Amino acid sequence: MRSIPSGMKVTSFGVATNRVWKDQNGEKKEAADFHNIVVFGRQAETVAQYLKKGSSVLVEGRIQTRSWDGPDGQKKYKTEIVADRVQFGPRAFGAGGAGTAQSPTAASQGPKPISEDKIDYPEEQINADDIPF
Repeated sequence: MRSIPSGMKVTSFGVATNRVWKDQNGEKKEAADFHNIVVFGRQAETVAQYLKKGSSVLVEGRIQTRSWDGPDGQKKYKTEIVADRVQFGPRAFGAGGAGTAQSPTAASQGPKPISEDKIDYPEEQINADDIPF
C-alpha cells in the first residue's frame, strides 16, 4: 500500500480469471487472463489488510489505460481496473465443509498474503483530481 500526495491510500493487486471451453475437436481447453486492480481510500486499506493470495474476490470498477515514457524513452501503456467496489468472496475452507478438503495443518495456516512486489508498477505522481471520489 502506498499514499498519494493528498494522503489518500492506494493499493494494487492482480486477479486471474479462468476460462474453460471446448475447441472444434471437442477437446477441453483452459486459459487464464490476468487483470491489474487499483483501489483507493479506506477500501485500499481493507484490501491490503485482509485480501490473501488465492482468495475469491469480486471487483466492480472501470477500465483505465494510462501511459508514460519509460527510462529507455519508449512509450509504455498499462490497462487497469480502477475499483469502485471490492467484495470478498467465500473462503476455500471453513465452517460447513465448504470449499476443498485440506489437511488440518494446511487449513490452519490459511492462504498466504499477497506479495505486492509481483506487479511492477512504475513510480508516478497521481493527481488527486483524477480520483473518482
